[in-house]
Amino acid sequence: MLGWLIAAEQAAATQRLDGFNVIAVPDHGFGTPSAAQALVAAKQLGAVAVAIVPFLWQPDTRSPQLVRGNDMPDGDLRAAIRDVHRLGLAAVVKPHVWVPGSWAGAIAPDSATAWGTWFTRYRAEIVRLAQVANEEGADAFAVGTELVKTTQRPEWIEIIAAVRTVFPRTLFYVAHNVEEAEAVPFWRDLDLIGVTLYPVLGTAEDAAGRQAVMEMVARRLDTLAAREHKPIVVAEIGLRSARDATLKPWESPEERPAEPDPQIQAEVLAEWLKVLDRPAVSGVLIWRMLSDPGAGGPADTDFTVQGKPAEAVLRCAWTLGCGRR
Repeated sequence: MLGWLIAAEQAAATQRLDGFNVIAVPDHGFGTPSAAQALVAAKQLGAVAVAIVPFLWQPDTRSPQLVRGNDMPDGDLRAAIRDVHRLGLAAVVKPHVWVPGSWAGAIAPDSATAWGTWFTRYRAEIVRLAQVANEEGADAFAVGTELVKTTQRPEWIEIIAAVRTVFPRTLFYVAHNVEEAEAVPFWRDLDLIGVTLYPVLGTAEDAAGRQAVMEMVARRLDTLAAREHKPIVVAEIGLRSARDATLKPWESPEERPAEPDPQIQAEVLAEWLKVLDRPAVSGVLIWRMLSDPGAGGPADTDFTVQGKPAEAVLRCAWTLGCGRR
């Protein structure tokens, strides 16, 4: 009971991070008028925070040859943080590692030497990003995102300490689903517990089954927050606006073409926001919005909520308190 109360009090005292992961796309980079327009739209929907996502890159899951991606050079990252702050929103810098044909959770170098090289490169890149984030006054910084097969290694303690020396504000890591979050050994060295939530939700018709899954996940988050005495930020939650998207909520349009179904996206986000309205959770960042203000629309089947019924759900939840318990 004491752990739960401490976590709830810390969540209440923590700046809420409700908003969007805003992804930069070609011709609409941060610092351009169109990207600024997209950020204004996010604020109008009630967002109080924006997660900015610079990418690191490596050629395959076993390679230690990790490098900074070319999607967001330092100048663009600085512009993003400034644009977000100009609107009075909190700026969260949340780096991801991009692996062609795979994902960050599969990264696992195949020898002790390769692991050492990977962590050396990762530390250098993540500290550089943290330095830029600090120089621009970003409000929070993620030391990693969904690096499932790396988090049991001892190198993370040194990485977190190195980042802490250059970024003195809120630090967190983003675990993949509640299962990884429960196993991360270094929460004590961070300020927040971050998690992405993409559990299997069953068929679109089974709303009761979906609700049961969400409630189970939320109870486990409560338990984790109480155990670690830290608030939770759901750093990613989303669903494609596509038929049968609830069967595999993480699945991209490239993995499975499907007919549009914007209504299921709206319904699921409304349900998640209601379930996650609880003392231990201090923010929910929707995946995703694009820096192109014209993105999305009713025929789009990607995760973006732009131009879809989900926008009304978010506006209602964030500005009017709709769906609160």
